[in-house]
Amino acid sequence: MSEAQLSYLVGDLRITRISEMSLQGGSPQELFNRDFNAEQFADYCDKSTEHDLQADGEHLRQSIHSWLVQSPEYTLLIDAGSGNEKERPNAPIFHHLNTDFLTRLASLGVSPESIDYVLLTHLHVDHVGWNTQQVDGKWVPTFPNATYLFSAIEARYYASTASHNEVNRTSLGVYEDSILPLIKAGLVKLIGKEGGEVLNGVRFIPTPGHSIDHMSISIESGGDVAFFAGDLMHHPLQVYNTEWNTRYCEFPAQASASRRWGLEFAADSGALWFSTHFAGTSVGRVYREDEQFSWQYR
Repeated sequence: MSEAQLSYLVGDLRITRISEMSLQGGSPQELFNRDFNAEQFADYCDKSTEHDLQADGEHLRQSIHSWLVQSPEYTLLIDAGSGNEKERPNAPIFHHLNTDFLTRLASLGVSPESIDYVLLTHLHVDHVGWNTQQVDGKWVPTFPNATYLFSAIEARYYASTASHNEVNRTSLGVYEDSILPLIKAGLVKLIGKEGGEVLNGVRFIPTPGHSIDHMSISIESGGDVAFFAGDLMHHPLQVYNTEWNTRYCEFPAQASASRRWGLEFAADSGALWFSTHFAGTSVGRVYREDEQFSWQYR
């Protein structure tokens, strides 16, 4: 599919997926670690689609991408992928990347200079990389006219040695090359732990757990709601097994509670769910029957 085919209309918004990487080959045992349950996985296989599992039925399909949101008032990007040329020795799949992310953006007639806002759900390695790019040996803001909005708590945490732990090892160095240059350039607006509305109809919603102050983002337009879930879920498996956390969830109990809240919100409000790591279209709706949830791709 082309990027144009992965665009959605929500009220007055046009929302388009900007792909960076397709991930294949990972096993659910590796991703979900101690929460993996073979019997529950077997049950899920009957509900899965060709977007979710590889042909062998044993390995996952995933994606890394950002969401471009265009309205009559603004152009914004939600999350910023992994970035090129970043030093990521603890995360080989992100180490010294050279992807065509900006070319994909340009194919939609959008230049880095035309982005008004960059909203970050959290500050993990695969959500902030394109905040900056290397120019003459220095990391400079990729979107020089944008205001970058993200959690104040996340900024403090990832600037400190408290974040230098085993769960977060893949994101070591991220603050220095992808966050600090933005702060030095005066382009950052920090969001308090309560979240709240930052633009007309655009709201940060606290959903901590995957990271210390992870926030989801909702955008209302014309009576419709787009819900950008960040890393509340990494794969549709978690719709059916809400207690499953990935090995990248830093605070598991909070992560499970926030995931269930997000699913309830989406099911009850009818919001269109925009995922960061689901493959296929990456967009769908959540349905609930009693205490069980289900997922349908849009």
